[in-house]
Amino acid sequence: MKQISSISGQELRDMFATATGWLEKSAAEIDALNVFPVPDGDTGTNMLLTMRSTVEESYRAPDHSAAGVANAMARGALMGARGNSGVILSQFWRGLAQGLNGKDAITARDLADAFQRSTEAAYKGLTNPVEGTILTVIKDAAAAARAKAAAEDADVVSVMEAAVEAAAQSVADTPRLLKVLRDSGVVDAGGQGLYTILDGALRHLRGEAAEMRFRKSQIIVNPEASAARLPQMVGADEVPYGYCTEFMIKGTGLSPERTKKRLRTRGESLIVVGDDTTIRVHIHSLDPGSILRYGTRLGTVHQISVRNMDEQHQDFLEMQKDKAAAGEISIVAVVAGDGMEEVFSSLGAVIVPGGQTMNPSTRDLLQAVESVPSEKVIILPNNKNIVLTARQVPSLTGKTVEVVPAETVPQGVAALLAFDYEAKLQTNVRIMTCALSSVKSIEITRSVRSTRLGDIEIKKGQPIGLLDGDLVAAGNDNLAVVNDVLSRIDMEKAGIVTIYRGGEAGPEEAEALSASIRERFPQLQIEIVRGDQPHYDYIISIE
Repeated sequence: MKQISSISGQELRDMFATATGWLEKSAAEIDALNVFPVPDGDTGTNMLLTMRSTVEESYRAPDHSAAGVANAMARGALMGARGNSGVILSQFWRGLAQGLNGKDAITARDLADAFQRSTEAAYKGLTNPVEGTILTVIKDAAAAARAKAAAEDADVVSVMEAAVEAAAQSVADTPRLLKVLRDSGVVDAGGQGLYTILDGALRHLRGEAAEMRFRKSQIIVNPEASAARLPQMVGADEVPYGYCTEFMIKGTGLSPERTKKRLRTRGESLIVVGDDTTIRVHIHSLDPGSILRYGTRLGTVHQISVRNMDEQHQDFLEMQKDKAAAGEISIVAVVAGDGMEEVFSSLGAVIVPGGQTMNPSTRDLLQAVESVPSEKVIILPNNKNIVLTARQVPSLTGKTVEVVPAETVPQGVAALLAFDYEAKLQTNVRIMTCALSSVKSIEITRSVRSTRLGDIEIKKGQPIGLLDGDLVAAGNDNLAVVNDVLSRIDMEKAGIVTIYRGGEAGPEEAEALSASIRERFPQLQIEIVRGDQPHYDYIISIE
């Protein structure tokens, strides 16, 4: 990959827009890492909502300079910050904007210096900074970035790589610094969230957007941490958690430092951030009313949120019990071709080789179901000739098995992308089945004999095109057949086209096919994925 010496404000925005989508895929799993009392237990969700506000505001930047976009992102983060983790994340953006002040573009050294300013801002926002949290991860990532930026061969990508690598190691180390994490067998949720954001930004810089559609960010584990234990119920004689109180103050002549000093003795987990016109407050208090009354004396109070942590802690415990009782859900998918197997495996499926002309037997599917550790299994046939076979499996096993009747590979991918790791089996079956209708499937293969089908004259060996399983076109070459099939689809409603290249189709032809589609439909996002599937030169997904 060529070096990137600097990036613009627009590229900064696009990096973290991609990172927000990357975070969204893992938000629920990051929520599940939390070992502290809710409502700060929805760390992944809070960070996601904060990042959405950050990116949305970046599109309203007054100019496209690095400084202009960074300042807009910092403003969006402050206005949209949710929860403890979201407020700390807003300070990351505040520091980054300060570090990029006056910059039109961002060099490797600029980026490293901005990360250092982010560290300082994040620590400054907290009354009692705790190591082994997102703060430590910000600090370690910044230190690695600065060290790399000092090297002669440093560029923006290598600095980001150093930051991401250090963030991953720092997250893995958080249980060593915090006993509560070590005892629960998890890493810090906020640190994991920050790592996911930085990792998504780096992947954008590397040009990996196409691959990201079929993957999720890594949830880091610490092998030395003990097995996770269910949190204990709150006893009657224990001190109550109180209320998580969040609000924003708008006014003139405000002082975050003065406000922090006044609130320091009124609760726990105090965070006060902002400037002389806008302050955001997060505090855990037994008396939220007095906190809010103090805020109204400083200015107008907005975005008030008061949540009873004792009630939410009980809900959290019940949710954890339900998860433990429900167990995990495994997915068995039928696919053919090394590339296709890689796509489905990266999305968490157990593979049964098979497809057109090589349909697996009921025994093959049953063995796959019995081989997974989960007691609940979903089968994706991905071929209409395998659906009936798959439906024989539930009666042959003691496990609970459901079939989501995907008849094509694109339908199978759509179903997998819709899978919700936090949802129950029947809910997943419903949402995955609904997802089947969200895509159109084009399959390009070759006729095995001469025939006539309706008004289509077909010669042996001629390329033919199927739309959602129905043969609708024949022609002299693959490109002509694809164009013929596309003309039968309302492409104005399409947004993404994914071309899965078969084992006998060359990369040059695939690129020519992509260019032809892009020329006809410039609004589309087109991706080429190595599928290596037999018999079909191309399988094309239209979303």
